[in-house]
Amino acid sequence: MSEAVIELKHITKRFAKVLANDDVSITVHKGEVVALLGENGAGKSTIMKILYGLYHATSGEIWIDGKERKIASPKEAMALGISMIQQHFSLVPAHTVTENIILGNCKGRVDIKAKEKEIEALAKQYGFDVPAGEYIKNLSVGTQQKVEILKALYLNARILIMDEPTAVLTPQEIDTLMTFVKNYVSKGNSVVFITHKMKEVMQVSDTIVVMRNGKICGTVKREDTNEKELAHMMIGHDLETLQAPGGDDLEKKKKRLIVEDLTIQKKDSAPVLDHINLTVHEGEILGIAGVSDNGQQELCEALYGAETPTQGKILLDGRDITATSVKDRITMGMGYTASDRYRYGMVAEMSLAENMLLKASYLKNWVSHGIINWKKLRQYTERQIKEYKIKAPDCNVTVGSLSGGNQQKVVVAREADMGKSLVIFDQPTRGLDLGAINYVHKTILGEKNSGKSVILVSTELSEIFALSDRIAVMYKGRIMGIYKNGELTTEKIGLLMAGYQPDKEEEA
Repeated sequence: MSEAVIELKHITKRFAKVLANDDVSITVHKGEVVALLGENGAGKSTIMKILYGLYHATSGEIWIDGKERKIASPKEAMALGISMIQQHFSLVPAHTVTENIILGNCKGRVDIKAKEKEIEALAKQYGFDVPAGEYIKNLSVGTQQKVEILKALYLNARILIMDEPTAVLTPQEIDTLMTFVKNYVSKGNSVVFITHKMKEVMQVSDTIVVMRNGKICGTVKREDTNEKELAHMMIGHDLETLQAPGGDDLEKKKKRLIVEDLTIQKKDSAPVLDHINLTVHEGEILGIAGVSDNGQQELCEALYGAETPTQGKILLDGRDITATSVKDRITMGMGYTASDRYRYGMVAEMSLAENMLLKASYLKNWVSHGIINWKKLRQYTERQIKEYKIKAPDCNVTVGSLSGGNQQKVVVAREADMGKSLVIFDQPTRGLDLGAINYVHKTILGEKNSGKSVILVSTELSEIFALSDRIAVMYKGRIMGIYKNGELTTEKIGLLMAGYQPDKEEEA
């Protein structure tokens, strides 16, 4: 084994009443990928933020290259060659790629054109296609992440900490990232890969450190383990087996949602939704598969009332709701978990109880004559915390203080309760760990079994296959076809997602 570049020894970190890290020791060697695996809230990000100087340990030691170091800030970590790419990017949208990369690292007069060429050469070296002169706000999420990596490489980082790096990437972007990681460590650098996705762990890691409840519960070599063993270590028990979808005779069930020729087309541009036709029955989960940015979000927003269709009709329980407001649709029993929970699903600075009240402040559940019944609202929130197994001390803590998985459970709890007839789940498990994913899946199936109609939008084909009764495939704002679950193979669905019609090509 090559020499150790990082040794974290007996690190303990307390936040008031919360013990985030409990006697954690981790070693990272030169040219090694260490996967830090665990559920949301297991303490993975906390221990790495201590190494990066964002947090300071309550007790314990940090050794770099065989010497004990006190890392008081990210600046000191960077001076030691340590860089961290966090889950939520720290880029300035109004600046260009080059300006973001050199920000804080250049003094005096700067030749931007020369710096752009330098950044382009660096990007090319690692196989990244990044436009050095483009503004961050105009880039896709995947390209923004490459900019974050280039920031670290520009500073000659030799130890790269990647916190949930694939949470918002497409399958193709994930493959590009994995290729980069392998290339980067082959040059003698090291990577700590914080994740909860088994496939990625088995793909790139050399050593796997599993954390649970702030402690290390196992350190194994990749070749000595398997996904089932890691899942058991991670959550402490085997995952609950969920019922297989399908088998229901949908023709006998009432049509709850009918969408006819739904189109959204902005002036002088191609339609983002192009004559969408679909039906969802009561007690049915309709899965919508597709690569990101093919009209799925616009479809969800049009159904929910946040986008105005150019043409077409939306009927809910026989009523034409095409021109009704979001408020009216909520009153009619429509729930919607948006794909970006941070922007559209919650207010991080508000308490759990206040977040449960969002979107329902004009309903009679907790409000009478303009006065909020806080006691009733808190009691309800405490029940939801218990029912959805949300890890929170009580309903008064802010949602922002919870882990990502528990934040998503809060949003799902609220929307599933508000959606009395139809619930739209847009990327409901993005960025969640195995245990939280299993729980959200169980909730979605529970909504279907209670007779509600469910629309499930996901870029994860495994999720679509596991939950849907029927599957609609979207490509560039059009529905390529709607099929019963089991009618098509993964390969054929993949072709439809890329815009090909496999059946037509076979006939030809």
